[in-house]
Amino acid sequence: METPELPDLPDVPDLSDTPEPQVARATVDPAEAVAANRGWWDANAAGYYAEHGDFLGDARLIWGPEGWSEEELGLLGEVAGRDVLEIGAGAAQGARSLRRRGARAVASDLSGGMLATAATIDQQLGSRPQGGAPEFGAVPLVQCDGRRLPFADASFDIVFTAYGVLPFVADGSAVFAEAARVLRPGGLLVAAEPHPIRWCFPDVPGHTGLTVSTPYWDRRAYTERAASGRLEYAETHPTMASRIAEIVAAGLSLEAAHEPQWPEHNPHTWGGWSPLRGEYLPGTVIWVARSA
Repeated sequence: METPELPDLPDVPDLSDTPEPQVARATVDPAEAVAANRGWWDANAAGYYAEHGDFLGDARLIWGPEGWSEEELGLLGEVAGRDVLEIGAGAAQGARSLRRRGARAVASDLSGGMLATAATIDQQLGSRPQGGAPEFGAVPLVQCDGRRLPFADASFDIVFTAYGVLPFVADGSAVFAEAARVLRPGGLLVAAEPHPIRWCFPDVPGHTGLTVSTPYWDRRAYTERAASGRLEYAETHPTMASRIAEIVAAGLSLEAAHEPQWPEHNPHTWGGWSPLRGEYLPGTVIWVARSA
């Protein structure tokens, strides 16, 4: 097979006029990570939607920066008439799309700012013509920590998350345990997150992003702290083995781990994710598991 041609892509944006946080790999306290990421997403909710809203859509379930949709992958199966919970829902695009397919879908997120964006989208969609589609109503929104879901045991047939919760908690085992608790017997969990291999490489889309810079087994979180030392942002770095161990420990049965390739039809660059890196590295892993 011929080596793909390497396009010229920028490695790092010019941030010379922007105060930079103190960036490091470090162990973080779970409660500190929750507080930091709630604040970060509250402050950046509007900007995130402005930057990525066109790519994500208002009522689509996109599983990651590769752009694969649920319509294409079909990971959730038939959802009509099912009770579905989205955790780390952001602006609730995923839950909204499933409600349009007949699911009783609820969206939850740690960030009130992201849920406010979701409510605004619902209001806007309510005033737009839907091409004859029936009225599905606004998405029920619940603000909560994905490690402590305010729902009764065995409440849902499906729990899913697309780049929500898992990258931002220091104790992913609690997320899987809570998902297992609220799922009915035989219920489905589908969870997409950044592939663990990506943290071995610089988070840039160009050629520099193809050079290993960090040991894969360094499981300390990526952290950004203010000059005062306050944690402002954190992303965890599991390994494939540690995530599998968390899933199994929660009593879930792992059915699949998908590593979707970058599709030819997506020219979009999203942070360190790009068509170039997608030629060589998986950017996303999607876990599929069932409750006992």
